[in-house]
Amino acid sequence: MSTGPILLAAGGTAGHLFPAEALALVLAKRGLTVDLATDHRAAHFEFPARAVHLIPSATLRARHPLALARTTALLALGTAKAWALIGRIDPKIVVGFGGYPTVPPLWAASLRGVPTVLHEQNGVMGRANRLLAPRVTAIATSFHTLANLDARLQGKISFTGNPVRPQVIEAARAPYAAPDAKLRLLVFGGSQGARVMAEIVPKAIERMAPDLRARLMLVQQARGEDLETVRAAYGKLGVAAEAAAFFADLPARLAAAHLVIARSGASTVAELAAIGRPAILVPLPHALDQDQFVNAGVLAEAGGAIRIEQSDFTPERLASEIARLAADPAGLTCMAAGAKSAGTLDAAERLADLVMKVAGI
Repeated sequence: MSTGPILLAAGGTAGHLFPAEALALVLAKRGLTVDLATDHRAAHFEFPARAVHLIPSATLRARHPLALARTTALLALGTAKAWALIGRIDPKIVVGFGGYPTVPPLWAASLRGVPTVLHEQNGVMGRANRLLAPRVTAIATSFHTLANLDARLQGKISFTGNPVRPQVIEAARAPYAAPDAKLRLLVFGGSQGARVMAEIVPKAIERMAPDLRARLMLVQQARGEDLETVRAAYGKLGVAAEAAAFFADLPARLAAAHLVIARSGASTVAELAAIGRPAILVPLPHALDQDQFVNAGVLAEAGGAIRIEQSDFTPERLASEIARLAADPAGLTCMAAGAKSAGTLDAAERLADLVMKVAGI
């Protein structure tokens, strides 16, 4: 058996790194050594690993022959570097968390005969994971059902849930308290969603009845270039609001919220479900896999969220939904319970069990 580490491979975004981080912490508690293979975007991320290895990668998007040739060359270079890395550190297993930076390490691992596990955070399998799925040893899923999965791969599937950070597990201990005199709104959108939130939410608040506006305690993530505009809009309306480009304590703010307005990336949905908070979710439009649309649908079907497509996400619609929910505290409490029913607090432990089983540890 290999005496090397467990090698995690994740794209350099929070949606991929957060579940990888949660797994790394559980594996460390079990006395196992973890390395991370990722891309340059994660160089600033403080990941709990013995070593972080940067592997070249690229996303298959453009159809222009030169762009495709460059992407193919980068993936080939990444696979060669991953092949050398795996030969050098001799990992017990390689675990991938999606995104094209996971392709070279898992591809190289499969070529070397190293066991592999692929974790899919979304309710629909992404393109990179679809490419890897036939080659890996096992596939872990965040949801009980996974769209567009080849039926021939069904035997590899294990449901684990989407691992969440310790801060989320801590925040999940706080029970939901229905709004009374105050209504606490939390608004965030991630790097690709904060602009639409900055454009729509202040205008929706402006359209609310003055008595409802006076009840609001609002926290909103906004891009740096939108911050002053957002703050000025709420200041003009006399709304108690805090706006910032980043909140390090977002799980605690989720737990404190009566209602969340957000995109529906995999980590957002996992954290909403783990903590159990009602939400209005606006999926990122035009995604090839429509992963955020499917993710939001899972919470909506559980009764924990309202899914609004961006084309319908108008100030008038949002103001109407917030007013309706604010007038129905019992309904918000039911939504919180519905969201909680879709959560898996022990997902990191479940995934760690699967990884150790496949690795033969």
